Amino acid sequence: MAKPVVAVVGRPNVGKSTFFNYIAGRRISIVEDTPGVTRDRIYTEVEWRNRKFTLIDTGGIEPYAEDKILQQMKRQAEIAVETADVIVFMVDAKDGVTASDKEVAAMLRKTNKPVVVAVNKVDRVGETPPEVYEFYNLGLGDLMPISSIHGLGMGDLLDEIYKYFPQKDEDEYDEDVIKIAVVGKPNVGKSSLINKILGEERVIVSDIPGTTRDAIDTFVENGEDKYLFIDTAGIRRKSRITENIERYSTIRSWTAIERADVCLLLIDAADGVTEQDTKIAGYAHDQGKASIIVVNKWDLVEKSTGTLEEYRKAVLEKLGFMTYAPVLFISALTGQRVNKLYELIKYVSNQASFRVSTGMLNDLVNEAVAMVQPPSDKGKRLKIYYMTQSGIKPPTFVLFINDMELMHYSYERYLENQLRKNFGFEGTPIRFIHRERDKERSIC
Repeated sequence: MAKPVVAVVGRPNVGKSTFFNYIAGRRISIVEDTPGVTRDRIYTEVEWRNRKFTLIDTGGIEPYAEDKILQQMKRQAEIAVETADVIVFMVDAKDGVTASDKEVAAMLRKTNKPVVVAVNKVDRVGETPPEVYEFYNLGLGDLMPISSIHGLGMGDLLDEIYKYFPQKDEDEYDEDVIKIAVVGKPNVGKSSLINKILGEERVIVSDIPGTTRDAIDTFVENGEDKYLFIDTAGIRRKSRITENIERYSTIRSWTAIERADVCLLLIDAADGVTEQDTKIAGYAHDQGKASIIVVNKWDLVEKSTGTLEEYRKAVLEKLGFMTYAPVLFISALTGQRVNKLYELIKYVSNQASFRVSTGMLNDLVNEAVAMVQPPSDKGKRLKIYYMTQSGIKPPTFVLFINDMELMHYSYERYLENQLRKNFGFEGTPIRFIHRERDKERSIC
């Protein structure tokens, strides 16, 4: 299940970044006593009561601002609110309720999302100061007095946030449903692709608002197979602040990737692989998700002999960590090759779930070691006692060896290539776990 998203919002200079840094455990946001220092959202992963969540620090919401930068900050905060599962509305106990606080509170009431009011700068332990109670006038429920600087009240605040997290099984589907995240930078054609898929081979379709985030889950049956497409294209609406919107769209892609079995990484054929594409692909790889690289708008590219293969090579060079992923060239507009997606999605999903017996794995290790001797250091050579598969999605293998320090990345990559050569695993990352076992008989 995807991690819940918590957005910290409020007018400038109420202590959001200090709070963010305290919870994150390290100085990530720049803290200065100047409104507008945090202009873009900054986010990090946090864990509380064995539940991981994404915490977003936002630029302050200043409803009456005419300055362009402040207007952009307001929009950035609004986007964070749209994406969040829980909103922490931070106010300043020393300033009392301001006109801006009232405007922000009015905006938050319209979201119909859980809002926790954190009254910051309550810096003394003991009875709650009388001025805190003024914030009940915002009409947002109970108040949580805290001190971001001194760390007071943080546990109670996190407990209150935790109460509103979606249940762990809230967005679970049957095991036979393949969940597909359609991810990529804005305007690459994510919605167009899903619309084309639905328009061509629809049997049962229902649009279900995402239970934990601003995305649309679309369920489709194709023959006997069931698919759930997770569309993350909503980030594009209502903005021409292209640079900031692209930067932030990553987090929406992250939440979709976490829920998915297979990721369709859409690349704009005209732009090629961008930095944004690399970040999204890297996250899918790190999360161990099966992936397909889909080059969209291929109909707009001028072609000659060898154009497709040259383009494929260029894509895989820029995504060098994902050379296992198949590359499909399509046009969501014309439908070119879109019909091949179902087959390819099912194929890479099966590859990510494939299991190999321990006997076959150790036959492979014997052959691999005979062809390329394991590395050595100062007269001591790596010994591989045996290998077994411990998991799927992604396929995960445990190597029992004599010395962790002797297992070089290059030799692990060699073993990975041997696994792919013999068993496929196309479209999925492969993971290795190393365990030392000195007394076992070596098979090397």
